Amino acid sequence: MLYRIMLAVTAMGMAVSASAQDLSAGRWIDLTHAFNEQSVYWPTAETFKKTEVFHGHTESGWFYAAYNFLAAEHGGTHMNSPIHFAEGANTTDQVPVGQMIGPGMVIDVSALAAANADYLVSAADILAFEAKHGAIPAGAIVLLNTGRAALYSDRKAYMGTDERGPDAVAKLHFPGLSGEGAALLVARKIGAVGIDTPSIDLQEASDKRQRSKAS
Repeated sequence: MLYRIMLAVTAMGMAVSASAQDLSAGRWIDLTHAFNEQSVYWPTAETFKKTEVFHGHTESGWFYAAYNFLAAEHGGTHMNSPIHFAEGANTTDQVPVGQMIGPGMVIDVSALAAANADYLVSAADILAFEAKHGAIPAGAIVLLNTGRAALYSDRKAYMGTDERGPDAVAKLHFPGLSGEGAALLVARKIGAVGIDTPSIDLQEASDKRQRSKAS
């Protein structure tokens, strides 16, 4: 099953290399949404803008195409580096590539999230996954499937509001990862965690942070 997941990948704990894997018989799946004027961004962030530099034939007859684009770093399918909310932690370019390569684990809570737009993936959800599929290995990439990716084309349904600006932050509603769930994943020494929502953070905490940044 193809999951088109908006990855808010946050490295947690020490970087731990996953066991060597033979990927020759595997299949590569692109989990990213397209970056364009319809990409979803945080209500207070700059949205995607693309301008044409040149598209056509030069005076010498050669074809040439070039564009500029501008966008906030937290929108569409993207990676949150640890420094986003951890002073002195790694920036994106400092996150080891090996930390972002590892066994993929998909924890499906879509049924629970469908019944509760503010559902938080719990430690119990993770333990239930492990009881069925085995322990999450160190260095794994854990993807949380809340079913939200299917709503991506509808900004209001996906985020809880299609309003923009600081006042819109309090109106956001989407699933996330609970504190105890995050602590358990840290204990498992995973490489990264991804989620198909606008943010992995508890909404109340995210609201406070965003209002603090806007003031």
